Amino acid sequence: MLTKDIANLTPLPVADYSMLREILHPERDPVDIRYSLAHAVIHPRGASLRHRLTSVEVYHFLAGTGVMHVADEATTVGPGHTVVVPAGAEQWLENTEDHGLEFLCIVDPAWREEDEEILP
Repeated sequence: MLTKDIANLTPLPVADYSMLREILHPERDPVDIRYSLAHAVIHPRGASLRHRLTSVEVYHFLAGTGVMHVADEATTVGPGHTVVVPAGAEQWLENTEDHGLEFLCIVDPAWREEDEEILP
């Protein structure tokens, strides 16, 4: 059995300007999975950069309120909401409140830097 405590994972700033804690990744953990799992926070009134991945992403929101933009659609998100982002879709996330917008993100197949494109 593999267990991890998010409190013991170092938060890292990533290319899209969110703070991310990688929970599971098949290249770095002894797990037989094809997806990666991360916990992320968008700072108050902040936003991620517009980007796209060659993988499918699933966002599950834990705390805060924001707006998720995928292609030409936008929707308000908050605790309990889940958004599926198709592979190749332009996306970005904005935090509309004065505290962190917190979420889990599953990427399938697992996230790789070379699979992510930051858009102008």
